[in-house]
Amino acid sequence: MASDQGFIEHVADQAGLGPALSWRKMFGEYALYLDGRVVALVCGNQLFMKPTPGGRQLLGQVDEHPAYPGGKPWFRIGEDLDDRTLLRRLFVVTAAEVPLPKPKKPRVRTPAN
Repeated sequence: MASDQGFIEHVADQAGLGPALSWRKMFGEYALYLDGRVVALVCGNQLFMKPTPGGRQLLGQVDEHPAYPGGKPWFRIGEDLDDRTLLRRLFVVTAAEVPLPKPKKPRVRTPAN
């Protein structure tokens, strides 16, 4: 089941991070970015946070499930989605522990014959 744009906007509103939190649609689902780092996925209208030691410490009891079939387990956020303060802290703590993506090498185009 593909995720709804409305759910993404609800998550962003709950997190209260403004334009620092962005998202990109991928294969009918979404990746959420905080300051250029992938920190969460939304799949099937459920929020999955990238697992980090800081996130685990903040959440205490963690519900871990793959965000998509065959994927690695991520922290599935259920009722904590309603706790705005906790959710904001979780996004910030997770982003602090996730490295920036490596810059992509520019493609070299060959002239057409």
